[in-house]
Amino acid sequence: MIALHDLLSCGRDEHVCVCRDDDANHAIGFASFRSRVFAIALQLREAHARRYALCIDDPFDFACALFALLASGKTPVIPANATPGYLADLADAYDAVLTDADVRAHAEARTGAATPLKIDPDAPLTLYTSGSSGTPKRIRKTLAQFNAEVHTLEREWGALVGDATMVASVPHHHIYGLLFRVLWPLAAGRAFDRAVCSGPQHVQSRIGQCGATVVVSSPAQLSRWPALPGFAALTPAPRAFFSSGGPLSAEAAAEYAAAFGSAPVEIYGSTETGGIAWRKQNETTAWRPMSGVGVQRGEDGALNVRSPHLGHDDWHRTDDAIAFDDDGRFRLQGRLDRVIKLDGKRVSLPEVEARLALHPYVAQAAVVPLAGASRERVGAVIALTDAGRDALSGEGRVALAKTLRRHLAAYFDVVVLPRHWRFRIALPFDARGKLAAAAVAAAFGAREEGFELLSEARGGDDLYYELRVPPTLVHFEGHFPGLPILPGVVQLDWAIRLAAEHVTGVRDIEAVERLKFTAPVMPGAVLHLKLSHEAGRRRVQFAYRLGERDCSSGVIVYRERA
Repeated sequence: MIALHDLLSCGRDEHVCVCRDDDANHAIGFASFRSRVFAIALQLREAHARRYALCIDDPFDFACALFALLASGKTPVIPANATPGYLADLADAYDAVLTDADVRAHAEARTGAATPLKIDPDAPLTLYTSGSSGTPKRIRKTLAQFNAEVHTLEREWGALVGDATMVASVPHHHIYGLLFRVLWPLAAGRAFDRAVCSGPQHVQSRIGQCGATVVVSSPAQLSRWPALPGFAALTPAPRAFFSSGGPLSAEAAAEYAAAFGSAPVEIYGSTETGGIAWRKQNETTAWRPMSGVGVQRGEDGALNVRSPHLGHDDWHRTDDAIAFDDDGRFRLQGRLDRVIKLDGKRVSLPEVEARLALHPYVAQAAVVPLAGASRERVGAVIALTDAGRDALSGEGRVALAKTLRRHLAAYFDVVVLPRHWRFRIALPFDARGKLAAAAVAAAFGAREEGFELLSEARGGDDLYYELRVPPTLVHFEGHFPGLPILPGVVQLDWAIRLAAEHVTGVRDIEAVERLKFTAPVMPGAVLHLKLSHEAGRRRVQFAYRLGERDCSSGVIVYRERA
């Protein structure tokens, strides 16, 4: 291990692989990395700007720009994403922006010979996280904090990882991705994969190209993977799977343990605290503090942390409630800041979620307050187990919701029980593995396409949906005056959009065959949609039903990707 502040002035062998390029057989050596950093730093030293927002998608160029800024005495600012609106909200936080194109231009403008570059061990970095409200929250850290954390990671898992390449489906703009896919490999002298993986299938292909690997992912991505072809036959099997950003479902953890002999290593922590604890659910569901991290339970039940990752020696209070096991491990009891009042009664949303998760139909649950009603109510979004999917298919959405309400009624007053329910294949975790309250609440409104998605489920190669057609849908205007009917082209568009969320290639349509419209769809209708994927023939059959009537059907044929 090399200290991060010594990375540019150390005597590391120039042939040590830093990064595997898009062609995994092409390795970028340490000498090339240091040369590129020097060229960028030389340009940045002459610039007047002090704070640079790093909006760089390429992980290798991001690493080069980050260390060039540190070597130039500049302050890197790492926003959660680079969308124009998000950057506008942070306009006061940075003086200039560095993009992929900027890095390439700076790297090509070489002048002079490379010399060792000094970096302040306490150099500042600024990260942004969404915060509990969704508003960007500034987190100031130092390079020393990151250096302490990568050394912790190496002590915990360095022997397990060995010389494996770090393959990731999480962004390097988030602290988890920054640590695991960039800083830890750089400090340890092991390679990271340059590919920006968009999902499990892409990760799967990179594993086949990179050889010995470790996968750095999120609960949302890892939960999708077991349903894909070839999951249990990954060759070579990754040495480890890491997961962070939220809890991995027990069902998914069990699938990994069955396929690879061990559940993923889940990391618990935050941008403020860094890593706090870890677990593997095939061993225990409780959390074990990382090496050198102290934990205690406050009088209010809050987890307090003392850690070298914090940058100070004091105890740091979190908003997570915990309970200790006899062996010193702890279990999370929900967020202390998610207690609301309904009809004068206090209710803990994490407790409702935890009680729901006890039911055999529920893989994961998220509960949010819903605004707009005459009285405040809460809604529940449920990711279903296989048993839950069968119940949805056999009994229907309304009956399933009543079953879960009866289950909760054993623990809570009836006035605080969720009145609104949505059933999903997976909860709406974002790319960083976060489950934003706004994303959960959005499940109770109309989607961008116009319909309300009441339920979805998967059964083999089939997908099942229940859609409500709002009476105010814009597509009813003029179609037809006095007798509004949902246009057939809209039904086709909805089928294509939903299929594209689960079937790669559907957006590239070759033809639509056997198209039939047999019954009109009126405002307020609740439609049942079935999508059947035939991968070998590159086609998706769709069929809409309204009650016992068939409404429309057809076959979407898509092109084979080059």
